[in-house]
Amino acid sequence: MENQAPHGADLRKGRFSEPNRIYHITTVSHHRQPLFTDFEIAQRVICALRMSDAIQQTDTLAYVLMPDHLHWLFQLQTGDLSSVMQRVKSKSAFEVNRCCGGRGQVWQRGFHDHALRRDEDVKQVARYIVANPLRAGLVESIGDYPFWDAVWL
Repeated sequence: MENQAPHGADLRKGRFSEPNRIYHITTVSHHRQPLFTDFEIAQRVICALRMSDAIQQTDTLAYVLMPDHLHWLFQLQTGDLSSVMQRVKSKSAFEVNRCCGGRGQVWQRGFHDHALRRDEDVKQVARYIVANPLRAGLVESIGDYPFWDAVWL
């Protein structure tokens, strides 16, 4: 039992949402299906992140949408992490299903969050996030991967 992945309730233990804090969120597609290799589907998820910024819940610093999961670095503006993630997952799932004529689940329940400490180098964390496609061997240059962004471009 010790080596099992944490359950959703375990991921929420100790979660604290603090406005203006920077968070690194990781969330996974349902059954780790590589849904986000499809350009149209990936764009729907990215639009949901941008919507979160537009309604001033978040200020996105960097993200990378991998074939079966999302890494998102943002500064929390209003609300709490759970409501931000519920809105992004719900909006993106609705749009993905609408564009693809589906009705299926897009995301697994829960998400992993890491509140950056004041002494953590935000740019270094962002570099780590956007380098995921390189480490996974998906591309040889990050410029060849279409589903990422960072404010430090």
